[in-house]
Amino acid sequence: MNPEQRSLRARLAVQTSWANTLDPTSRTAKARAAADTRFEQQARELHPGATDEQIARVAGHLRSAHYSRMALASAKARAAKVRPAPQAA
Repeated sequence: MNPEQRSLRARLAVQTSWANTLDPTSRTAKARAAADTRFEQQARELHPGATDEQIARVAGHLRSAHYSRMALASAKARAAKVRPAPQAA
């Protein structure tokens, strides 16, 4: 099976899985809670004396930075597929 076929098979599996899920929010609740906990722990490590409100604000910024970092990496990967990096002579 070539990469394109594998990708199509994976997309089919994902769509079928979500079609069988009536409550997507509950399906992803544990993963969201784990991510929120991770960002909160990072915020508390950065600012041990902060209030709960400050920690929540910092955790929100850490979450946004994480997703921005992922978006940048994705954009770079897509750009690399369009035009390969120049080879050293």
